[in-house]
Amino acid sequence: MYHILVTGANGQLGNEFRKIAAGLDNYRFTFTDIGELDIVDYEAVLGFLAIHSFDCIINCAGYTAVDKAETEKEKVMEVNALAVRNLAIAAHEHHALLVHISTDYVFDGHNHRPYCETDRENPLSWYGVTKLEGERQVLMHAGSALIIRTSWLYSSSGTNFLRTILHKGRQHEELRVVSDQVGTPTYAADLAGAILSLLPRFSVNEKRIYHYSSEGVCSWYDFAKEIVEMAGISCRIVPIPTSEWPTAARRPFYSVLDKGLIKRDFDIEIPYWKTSLKRCLEEVRQGDL
Repeated sequence: MYHILVTGANGQLGNEFRKIAAGLDNYRFTFTDIGELDIVDYEAVLGFLAIHSFDCIINCAGYTAVDKAETEKEKVMEVNALAVRNLAIAAHEHHALLVHISTDYVFDGHNHRPYCETDRENPLSWYGVTKLEGERQVLMHAGSALIIRTSWLYSSSGTNFLRTILHKGRQHEELRVVSDQVGTPTYAADLAGAILSLLPRFSVNEKRIYHYSSEGVCSWYDFAKEIVEMAGISCRIVPIPTSEWPTAARRPFYSVLDKGLIKRDFDIEIPYWKTSLKRCLEEVRQGDL
């Protein structure tokens, strides 16, 4: 039986692993969040792994409040880099594969083509800086590791762009949404399923970075417009430039990820973003019943 530890299990991606786990017989899961295991605490991580035997650690934990991160720099670095170092060292010591979730924010968005895994990183925000440092800690300290960069993650629960638009769209006749930042929304359920499909085929003692997001390209405006239309909400979505929506953290204007490598190495099919959005909204409706 393949035993998987999922950290940050109360977040979007962690919750999707919980849902999938219920239907799998060949995997055994242990789910933790800060209440069960504080991964910033090195001794706590070592002690936890000494008691339990894991074949794989999937790190879904992370400080993701991008704007707030600009004023809580020490805390963000602890969660997004120091904690990752702790997991990487412990995973190596106990011969476990470490799967770490990273982000498109490690890039500056100046590309005019989708970002490949080998493109130069240049984060614009402190959040991006700390996520990149987390990647470096994995590559430096883990024995076997799989780093997955994803973008614009959303799900049917938790705090995310989809839930925000659904909530505000029902309250307001009009919403102004940035139209000059381009990327790809990624349904957390798709990402969780893809990661589990990779595990049996990933080589031991290998360290790789892969990109995974839904297929297709859109702006935040396009995404919001599609959300309200699919949900049947009569709210007008108005496109605005980033200059009219200033934020504490700078964001990449273009962060589309090239998925050619992960598709070639593992022969996986990736859904189109509108197809996944429809599935997610159906789950939202079922949850609201």
